[in-house]
Amino acid sequence: MDYLQFLFFAIYAATGLAWLYILVAKPTNGNPHLAAIIAALFAGFTAIQIGEEGVVTFFTNHTQNLTGIQVWWDLLMCTVIALFFIVPRARKVEMSIWPWAIVVALTASIGLLAMCARLFWLENARESATRTETARSPA
Repeated sequence: MDYLQFLFFAIYAATGLAWLYILVAKPTNGNPHLAAIIAALFAGFTAIQIGEEGVVTFFTNHTQNLTGIQVWWDLLMCTVIALFFIVPRARKVEMSIWPWAIVVALTASIGLLAMCARLFWLENARESATRTETARSPA
């Protein structure tokens, strides 16, 4: 097994662990720090990939055959589905949507993770402020 195949299976295993955590632990609040760290790691990996293979490889990878087109289509559908669920929550905490939508359009998962980090931070800050305000108000 070469290093690319190892990387493929390592990422698959990490994704499986993330799914398991989400399904078993049933988190109710997002972790802004974890989302930011994953966004940074993926951005770093992407920078290495661009440095090694160039930006054009994104295009050639997704236009060589029907499998490449299918993967491209899947990526685009995932970003639309993610935005469908994220944007209403972002609007509730008065987050600017258009700048984030542009970042997502240009970077896909990297932008989505960064957007989630910001969204989780704003939601947690609002929840904390609400708890504090409730504790201060006279009964």
